[in-house]
Amino acid sequence: MPQDDPLSARLAALASHLGERREAILAAWQRAVDSDPKLTTSSTLSRAQFNDHIPDVLESFERKLRARRVSEEAAAKREQKESAAEHGLIRWHQGYNQHETMLEWGHLQLCLLDELETYAEAHPESMQAMIVARRELALLCGQGVSESADHYGRMQQAEAASRVDDLERALAHLEELQAQRAESWREATHDLRGSVGVIANATAAREAPGASEAMRLRMSQIVQRGLMSLNALLTDLTSLARLEAGQEKREVAAFDAATAIGDLCASAESVAAARRLFLVVQGPRPLPVEGDAVKTQRIAQNLLLNAIKYTERGGVKVTWEDAGPDRWALCVQDTGPGFEHVDVPPLAVALKEATEEAREVEGNAESFDEASVQAEPAPTLPSQSSLRNAAAGEGIGLSIVKRLCELLDATLELETASGRGTTFRVVFPRRYPGAERRTGRT
Repeated sequence: MPQDDPLSARLAALASHLGERREAILAAWQRAVDSDPKLTTSSTLSRAQFNDHIPDVLESFERKLRARRVSEEAAAKREQKESAAEHGLIRWHQGYNQHETMLEWGHLQLCLLDELETYAEAHPESMQAMIVARRELALLCGQGVSESADHYGRMQQAEAASRVDDLERALAHLEELQAQRAESWREATHDLRGSVGVIANATAAREAPGASEAMRLRMSQIVQRGLMSLNALLTDLTSLARLEAGQEKREVAAFDAATAIGDLCASAESVAAARRLFLVVQGPRPLPVEGDAVKTQRIAQNLLLNAIKYTERGGVKVTWEDAGPDRWALCVQDTGPGFEHVDVPPLAVALKEATEEAREVEGNAESFDEASVQAEPAPTLPSQSSLRNAAAGEGIGLSIVKRLCELLDATLELETASGRGTTFRVVFPRRYPGAERRTGRT
């Protein structure tokens, strides 16, 4: 429009008036929103958070009214669209639903329209300018509603896609867990058949015609060992079934972890000595904690007896320690051969991978709360045993330990590699806020 065009001059005057009244318009808009019972999210926002990009929208509207050239009008229109889109995005992040955002745009349009009508009454000569301004206002608020709706649609699609990704990962994890459980039960079935087969063969040899008394005695001993092994495996299977069925409950009481683990290790010394293995026990005494003493001992017992059973030379080291203000840790280390991802229970592989991923995440963290940092894992001991295949029944023992750890809100970590031995580390809560407590031993 030419510089001396009366319409341009009146539009410019209106734009200047709107600029001077901008704070009053924003205040009127907030009052209208606050008085709307359908709009509640805005009450949690500061004044700056509530206004957000709307001052920029109003400034672009004013520039558009002042525009003398097509290029200026296009630039103002583009800035107005960008500010409206950013406002819609911010409202999404502030927790608004789409309906609330649309209602806010409606209140803003009415506040601006009231301002235009007040100006028109005071300036009757600006009738043509007001027609243009009202049209531009309708375009402004229509564009704001459209851009906000478009952003909400895109954000909802992105959120839905994220949910699909999370669901797919959860399903894949569930399938992996089911595969691990199936493999553990397959191993248990194999072990049961093996034990029954040993007992049957030994019984047949003992009862064979012409068997010597020495042979009968030896076969009787084999049968006895087989029955003990079978009984232990059936007990483990029963425990695992109860844990998976949710029939085991956590009973929280105060107890001395050092005494509980120390007593367990003392009872296992003869087992280690029979295999000519050392058993080192270290840790601060006393170590008062809250938890389920019986289930804590079951975790330590499974890990300790497995370590003794599958270590050929050297021995086992059991330690406990503080692991921060609210946790304590138990470590069971052996001088076994360690393992890679070959010929080992699937659960052990999963534990090793999860531990390595957790270590990597901790190592990459740029900032953290010192109280939440886990202590460094106990190092593995040098191996003194030859490489072995997965031991029969080991998957069931690890499954029981893992389930017990879940029941006690404890984390289970595994450090191992071929030729390095194996370390299991369990980090327990030192207390259970809000848990019902019973009188326990200390």
